[in-house]
Amino acid sequence: MIMDKASRIFTLDDEQMRWKDAKINIEDTSLDVSSEDSASSQYENEPRIRVTPAQEIWNPDDVWKELQAYPNTEGLKELILSDDLENTLLKNKDIAFLLAAWAGKLDIMHALFSKGVSVNVKDKLNRTALHFASYAGHAECALFLLQNGAEIGEKTEEGSLTPLHCAAAMGHLSCVKLLIKHGANVNAGIEKKSPLHYAVQNMAVDCVKELLENKAIPNTPQVYSETPLHIAAALGNHESVELLINYGAAVNVQSGPDRMTPIHLAAEQGYNSCIKLLVEARGMANCMNRKLQTPLHLAALNQCVETVDILLKNCANPNSPDVDGRTPLHCSVVNVQRSCDLVRSLLSAGADPNRSDLFGYTPMHLAALHEFSKCVTLLLEYGGDVTARTKGGISVLNFVTKKTPEVIPQYISKFDNSIRLNEHDLGDVDCQLKLDFRILVPTMGNQETALLVNFIEVGHKEVLEHPLCKTFLLLKWQVMRKFFFLIFFYKLIFNIFFAAYIIAIYLKDCPSARRGQQPQTCLASPYAINIGYVVLILNTLLVLKEMFQIFHDWKTYIKEWENWLQWATIITVFCCVQPVPDMKIKEDIYNWQHHVAAISIFLSELELMMIVGRFPAFGIYVQMLTTVSLNFTKCMCAYFSLFVAFTLSFGVIFPNYPAFRDLKWVFIKVIIMMSGELEYEDVFFSDTFDIKYPVTAHFAYLGFVLLVTVILTNLMVGLAVSDIQGLQKSAVLHRLVRQATLTAHLESMLFSKLLRWAPEKLMTFLHDQALLLRSQRNWTMDIRPNDPRETKIPKNLIKSIYQLVWNKKENKRQRSTRKSFYAPQLSNKRLYKKYRYDKNCAASMLQIEKEIVLEINKIIKEKFDRFSSDRSFSNNNDENNVSFNSSD
Repeated sequence: MIMDKASRIFTLDDEQMRWKDAKINIEDTSLDVSSEDSASSQYENEPRIRVTPAQEIWNPDDVWKELQAYPNTEGLKELILSDDLENTLLKNKDIAFLLAAWAGKLDIMHALFSKGVSVNVKDKLNRTALHFASYAGHAECALFLLQNGAEIGEKTEEGSLTPLHCAAAMGHLSCVKLLIKHGANVNAGIEKKSPLHYAVQNMAVDCVKELLENKAIPNTPQVYSETPLHIAAALGNHESVELLINYGAAVNVQSGPDRMTPIHLAAEQGYNSCIKLLVEARGMANCMNRKLQTPLHLAALNQCVETVDILLKNCANPNSPDVDGRTPLHCSVVNVQRSCDLVRSLLSAGADPNRSDLFGYTPMHLAALHEFSKCVTLLLEYGGDVTARTKGGISVLNFVTKKTPEVIPQYISKFDNSIRLNEHDLGDVDCQLKLDFRILVPTMGNQETALLVNFIEVGHKEVLEHPLCKTFLLLKWQVMRKFFFLIFFYKLIFNIFFAAYIIAIYLKDCPSARRGQQPQTCLASPYAINIGYVVLILNTLLVLKEMFQIFHDWKTYIKEWENWLQWATIITVFCCVQPVPDMKIKEDIYNWQHHVAAISIFLSELELMMIVGRFPAFGIYVQMLTTVSLNFTKCMCAYFSLFVAFTLSFGVIFPNYPAFRDLKWVFIKVIIMMSGELEYEDVFFSDTFDIKYPVTAHFAYLGFVLLVTVILTNLMVGLAVSDIQGLQKSAVLHRLVRQATLTAHLESMLFSKLLRWAPEKLMTFLHDQALLLRSQRNWTMDIRPNDPRETKIPKNLIKSIYQLVWNKKENKRQRSTRKSFYAPQLSNKRLYKKYRYDKNCAASMLQIEKEIVLEINKIIKEKFDRFSSDRSFSNNNDENNVSFNSSD
């Protein structure tokens, strides 16, 4: 049944139409990321397909299916496509009219129109024949509809699409021109998406140009909405970008929840031509999105080297931090594809290689963590600091050691290059060598031993034996030792006063109040009471010092056993030192305080010994004691069951002997017997005590003598000797480690952030006293190795430095000699060419080989004679010019 032409709407039971996704293939370059070696700075130019979503309004197959779902439409598609007008008229004429417009069958449309079908007939989604004709690009059908009164501004129910939207979306320029000519609104739906949006989305440049020429507005009235320029930039359609800019599109407007600008979108995909157009149109190269990322961040993340170069040339800030504090240099090392090229570009533009993010990670942390060794090396060349630490305390060197260990030898080789010949030849008396310490101090004006301590932490202690490091540590110790002496003398004074108090109070023969005896009143002398007050004051200052260290770095503090020893001393001192006026020893001192005093004075003197052990000259001896003690403890744990066995055995077979009667003290007796105090005659030939189990007792005693006194004791002695010999062999290295550790500890205290409240002049003075490289003139040191008056550093160290420079020179000369020695000669090449290309040559292959061998032998003999003469001259020069004293 045919309804009124003006209000004809059909129903459809199927689900409503939705936006579909089409795919546009755009070529882009990428590279294989299978390994760093193959991709760090070399990249492939093989194109890959990037899938970019385009908006297809309707799927053609779905349109046929949906329209044929109406009543009386069976086989209508085949009838229309086969131009079967007679049978088509027998079907649903309104649907047939829509399908004819969709299929471009103008004759059928004429026939149906003549039968009374309205040109404005609609389906359930409010789609007219003009929508279908415009979408399919049938300009003749669209013209017929317009000439017969079709509504040019009719909008669909879903999406509010006009016929102009449909034509622009599919890039049908003829339909676009036709619709505009008949008065179509080029800005229809601009609140959401105008025809210009769809034309740009589907890269229909001709349609974009036509719309703009007919006053299509390139911007949108809604804040943070997506403009056509955003779409064009995201697709890399530089022609549309240029057109939009020329017609007044805003280049810095933000869109979406991420607040992206067109230049962000272009930089993210590496569309360089679009970026050039945008920055030329005053697009801000430093604009930020919601995450505070600049276009440079996004270009670095996606490994777009050319894009990065373009942005940097247009004043993009290479040190701009995002919301996490990461700079473009951080972003450039998260992918191995073209990291080295990106890093080099950013560093050349002034990027800071030591800038840390909110978590403390620097670009070097990330490069090492991702195992990009070439990037790590490049960052080092531009001043990367391997001592930088994360919030968790992990240094760059720690990551480098674990992830890119091949970088370590390259880095250490720079130490050799920091020692060079400055004036005259090595054999000259006035020869001068220059030592540059800047490689050891990545950050000037701060802790100068941080690098050496980092090498110790990661297990590369041998680095300290390098002549440059040894010289630096020597000079640094001469600067820092004043602070160590201050600590030592403070502890020495404390121990003197504490010992005097112990002697005056606890060594006085006065019974305590706990014994219940009532002797004469035993008073403490006034000087002892005053000493007690001094001890308490000094001990309180020690508490403040320890608290300062805890707040400074509690994680490191709790790992050092000497700090626990210090607290044990402090607590026991407070327990046993309690002076009061008119102090009565027998009433104010209890038995338990005597126990505590004995322990406290022992711990205090033990701590002083450990401080003395930090002196480079005495450290080896204290270390011997601690090492042997530790190994002895391990042996005692290993043989603990053996000692328990003899303890119980002696307790059973010697019940009458006083030393074995109380089982809890038998173990101590067994340990004492281990030292050789066997007391054989007192045990077995005593007139007071009888042996109850003679045979078993004799064999048990004999077993103890053999297993413990002889075998085990000698075993422990042998282990101790072995440990001492090992320490003596590595005594120099251990001394350097202790020296570096102590110096770093003192430095960390002086440069602690907790001292910011201290007077500025005082801290400036202390820092000047602690720094070795205070100014540029202190960065280097000149020595004259052949001058006997040179006393800046010890002679043995001068000899090591001289030998290093000499070896470098020799290695360089030998490499040059070998290269010249094995270089192919032009005569050989000519000889090969002669017999290779002369087809008429009658010489045999044997003759060819003979001539080649003769010429090579001649070259070898000449080179060997010259090499021998050079070595002879060098040896004579060494004997005449090189002389050293072996003493320190």
